[in-house]
Amino acid sequence: MLAEWLAAHRPDITWWCPQLPPSPREAIAIAEKGTAGWPADRSDERKPWAVLGSSLGGFYATVLAERWGCRAVVMNPAVDPARDLVQYVGEQHAFHDPTQRFRFHARYIDELREMTPGPIKRPERYFALIAKGDELLDWREMSARYAGAAGRLLEGSDHGLSDFAEHLPAILGFLRLN
Repeated sequence: MLAEWLAAHRPDITWWCPQLPPSPREAIAIAEKGTAGWPADRSDERKPWAVLGSSLGGFYATVLAERWGCRAVVMNPAVDPARDLVQYVGEQHAFHDPTQRFRFHARYIDELREMTPGPIKRPERYFALIAKGDELLDWREMSARYAGAAGRLLEGSDHGLSDFAEHLPAILGFLRLN
């Protein structure tokens, strides 16, 4: 939905959303390699950078935003995926497409631990969309992690944010794109 909006209203914005592998280390490497040729100063407000992610992608967005000093939009972000994903070691299916299968290895838990950032340095760079109705992650933990961030705490919704369209204007506003 965001990609479509950008294509229609802001074709000057580069949207890049690669399919990431199950390995956290490889996922971050893909993001770093794929953006290596982009403007070097990722905190320059005249050429705004932003990373966006949902669930584990929200964790990755936080990892990258803390490294790069850029803005981030996190949606029902995983706060401690090393703890939460231990139970998923083995054969799995993709959340949004059960026909896609992959293997989640135990070593990925160590990769997640190694990359976990400390406390968020500048919460004002974050927009956190957190649903109290998330059936997988604890909204209280997400809210505590992103305390001081802009965003919305949703009374209902779900992990997949099925009401995402309602929140797109606020996200675009935070990113200064509307």
